[in-house]
Amino acid sequence: MNVLEISVLKYGDVESIALNGAILLGPAVDNLRKKVENLAEHGVRRFVFDLTNVTRIDSSGIGLLVETLYSTKKDGGSLKLVNPSKQVLQTLRMCSLLALFEVFSEEKEAIASFEGS
Repeated sequence: MNVLEISVLKYGDVESIALNGAILLGPAVDNLRKKVENLAEHGVRRFVFDLTNVTRIDSSGIGLLVETLYSTKKDGGSLKLVNPSKQVLQTLRMCSLLALFEVFSEEKEAIASFEGS
């Protein structure tokens, strides 16, 4: 069974979401979407997704990343990705979407990149 573990840590006005598992159609994407929507309803506009332990991502997972990026940018925030696995990078490249995202090798760099923006 594909289970996606979601851990959220707050750093000032940035929410860092560490994901562990596969971001696939069904409960994984649904639960992550609910988590992001709930945080956004409470004013969060700056997200960091730590993808170090994401084993796979499908089109619904990619769609959620793009949807989150655009909705946060519309509201003056952003979504930044940390250490995406080789599979995630390849999938984003194949979809010609990698250039949309700021990608960092470490969480602290991604969080610091929000300063001054």
